[in-house]
Amino acid sequence: MYLIVGLGNPESEYKNTRHNMGFDTINILSEKYGIGINKNKFNALIGEGQIEGKKVILIKPQTFMNLSGDSVIQFVNFYKVDIENVIVIYDDMDVEVGKIKVRPKGGPGSHNGMKSMIYRLGSENFPRIRVGIGKPQIENDRINYVIGPIPEKEREILKKATEIAAEAVSSILKIGLDNTMNKFN
Repeated sequence: MYLIVGLGNPESEYKNTRHNMGFDTINILSEKYGIGINKNKFNALIGEGQIEGKKVILIKPQTFMNLSGDSVIQFVNFYKVDIENVIVIYDDMDVEVGKIKVRPKGGPGSHNGMKSMIYRLGSENFPRIRVGIGKPQIENDRINYVIGPIPEKEREILKKATEIAAEAVSSILKIGLDNTMNKFN
């Protein structure tokens, strides 16, 4: 079993923001594979189904970004999922806008959602897909940049990036993490 976790913020005011690239990717996977995100469990919206013949749970934590790990650790413990089978998708300012990076492990950088994930899972050794959102023009404007509205010209670029991130999830499940990194990085 795989836990496919998209990081984001649950309230509607955050729906079309850079910080919700993980949620947006989960929505694409949900639609593509007919997995309804229609249950609430462990403070997350979830859907259970199959992708590339593998049993998956699509997870959108409803804890707000900074506490994402609080929800996800409950799934790991309840379903006894190996940490290597937790795939986390999130926005990353250190990746160019519209690009994705697939990694087998790593630190959180400045991302508070990933800080929570690593702290609660007690490990950095889980795969992640980083959706590039680039950096704000003004360094100390990071918060407004990630939770503010996305300019129209950038919206389509980020939509395509989440579609590629969804393809990368499918690829990990079909051909493995190493082959997926070779294909997408």
